[in-house]
Amino acid sequence: MKKMSLRTRVLTGTVAAAALSAGTFGAVSANAATPAAPAAAKADTAGKNVTQTSHLTIDAATEAAQATLDAAEKENQRVSVAVVDRNGNTILTLRGDGAGPQSYEAAEKKAFTAVSWNAPTSELAKRLDKAPTLKDIPGTLFLAGGAPVADKGAPIAGIGVAGAPSGDLDEKFAQAGVAALAK
Repeated sequence: MKKMSLRTRVLTGTVAAAALSAGTFGAVSANAATPAAPAAAKADTAGKNVTQTSHLTIDAATEAAQATLDAAEKENQRVSVAVVDRNGNTILTLRGDGAGPQSYEAAEKKAFTAVSWNAPTSELAKRLDKAPTLKDIPGTLFLAGGAPVADKGAPIAGIGVAGAPSGDLDEKFAQAGVAALAK
């Protein structure tokens, strides 16, 4: 084996030390780059900044929708029913057998309108005489057939029905869905 010169040994040792340092530094840097877990925030035990709301479960929404369809079927009506949450997001929509293609979207809009104003859409339609621009609000439909669902006076959902020959029938079926939730 050939003997290395002092210069070669020093250079080799320096390169090895640098490589070892770089590996160690990289590991330390990688650990330093990982953000520390944020300190736990203290809960606002007084509840000043918190509000709680009620929401329908999917089971309750399904029960209400089925009760609505059952009421319509008893009167030989082909309708669609939509149930929306407090924020107007659709929980579910059922298109009954033979319901028209327009009924699906109309049911969702009626449900959205009912929960937005916490009032039956037949009542809201009457307000158009004094405030005709209400109908211009996106996503709304001011025709009878929507009923709000409330808990402790606050709206938590809306049920909309469309497809019967009159809005009065649509709303009657929507009210059957609301009544099913009260049982």
